[in-house]
Amino acid sequence: MLGLEYFSFKALWSPWLLFIMLAMLIGYFYLIGPWRQKYHPLEERPGFWNQVMAVSGLVLLYLAQGGPLNLLGHMMFSFHMGNMSISYLIAPPLIIMGIPAYIWRSAFGAPFWRRLSPIMNPIFSLLLFNVLFSLYHLPDIHDYVMTRYWLHEAYYLALFIAAMIMWWQITCPVPEWNRLNGLRKMAYVFASGVLLTPACALIIFAEESMYGVYNDPLVWAQAMSFCVSGDTKWLLDQFQGPMFFNLMSAKEDQQLGGILMKLVQEIMYGCILGFIFAQWYRHENADNDSDLRSADPA
Repeated sequence: MLGLEYFSFKALWSPWLLFIMLAMLIGYFYLIGPWRQKYHPLEERPGFWNQVMAVSGLVLLYLAQGGPLNLLGHMMFSFHMGNMSISYLIAPPLIIMGIPAYIWRSAFGAPFWRRLSPIMNPIFSLLLFNVLFSLYHLPDIHDYVMTRYWLHEAYYLALFIAAMIMWWQITCPVPEWNRLNGLRKMAYVFASGVLLTPACALIIFAEESMYGVYNDPLVWAQAMSFCVSGDTKWLLDQFQGPMFFNLMSAKEDQQLGGILMKLVQEIMYGCILGFIFAQWYRHENADNDSDLRSADPA
């Protein structure tokens, strides 16, 4: 039904990326298990939900960038935007919150990393991700990147790093590295939502399909050649054939993708705002209780 029967196991599951993700999962459980017991015996093992978040983030990232969802993202714009949502709005905060503070300190606590501290400025990180994301969805830039393999890989890596840096400002698990308090974090999330809106609006309200990758057979086949080995001329016969993306027009597919991205953003940012507010509220109550106890003459 989805047209995936036309593709090999290699095209569907990207074995090299599957191997990398499995290695990262094994490495994660080694770091919170034997490595922690040997080098950080006083640190507690991450809780069940922290482990669920880390594993879920890595698995979702693999599915969006290397599994069948990635291939479908080359066939339908709505799947492409779904993959962008998973890769840059859902997976990064899950991974950040799932990895305990002692691992982050061990990885980035060396003096060398202080040279890169300007990159971690909250304003810079906020603009970096949203500018990279918005530029990528300008039609000419999008088609240019999608049809050049190494540029595509480099841009997606840069987007992921920018997303991790942006989400770090909001979900930082290392207390002494936290640059924003509760209220500023909420303002930061709101600002990020505002900055992302123009790109989504451009996609949703465009009068016609803007991307050659999804409406021009030749451009589409060129982009698909990154996913399918060998001669890809046979793909052109399928462009108007039984593949799933023909169940709706290119314009409708594009609008659905923009709506999906905006919807996921609103849900994810809403959940994060609730999480930040709950943390801020508990912190304020704890401070008030401490002040009352210190003022009690008894």
